[in-house]
Amino acid sequence: MSTDPLKLVVILGSVRQGRFGEVVAHWFARLAKEHSAFDVEVVDLAETELPLSLPSTPPAMATEELRPAEMLPLSAKLAAADAFVVVTPEYNHSFPASLKALIDWHFTEWRAKPVGFVSYGAQSGGLRAVEQLRLIFAEMHAVTIRDGVAFPFYWEAFDEDGTPRDAEGTSGAVKVMLDELAWWGTALHEARAKSPYNHGD
Repeated sequence: MSTDPLKLVVILGSVRQGRFGEVVAHWFARLAKEHSAFDVEVVDLAETELPLSLPSTPPAMATEELRPAEMLPLSAKLAAADAFVVVTPEYNHSFPASLKALIDWHFTEWRAKPVGFVSYGAQSGGLRAVEQLRLIFAEMHAVTIRDGVAFPFYWEAFDEDGTPRDAEGTSGAVKVMLDELAWWGTALHEARAKSPYNHGD
């Protein structure tokens, strides 16, 4: 059993101007870095070219690299990751197009890896976006974590320094999710090392 920390990629999904996602993502990343199981890196989709127009051959079926050169460093980070946490807002009862583009441009990078969610929105706290993402990641052969973190009325949920006003409650929710993510991340890392996951090819 490896004692090396799991590589956790935190995906900042919103690219909207004036987005609140940076506050949420960087708060979460700070807590994740305090968890002994993970080596944490934040990936900001606003810093990566993610064309909405896909090649005629889906990435899952491609026999050559079809992704833009500017995307390849991001693709390498996803491939090396042991686990993911997606930070997503809810836009019109769904998630941002930037996240869908990220998922669609990749395939094997998600397989047999756990995915957790931190969401924010109005009444629902982004949970409608999360439920749709669960369906999509299931198609990618990923394992989504049951427990997550959600912020209803997010504009009221944080202090000016980027700390949730309910610091104790939200920190507890983060710990629950990270503990589950660590269990699944370790189990799936060991399983992939023992027997590569080739289903869905």
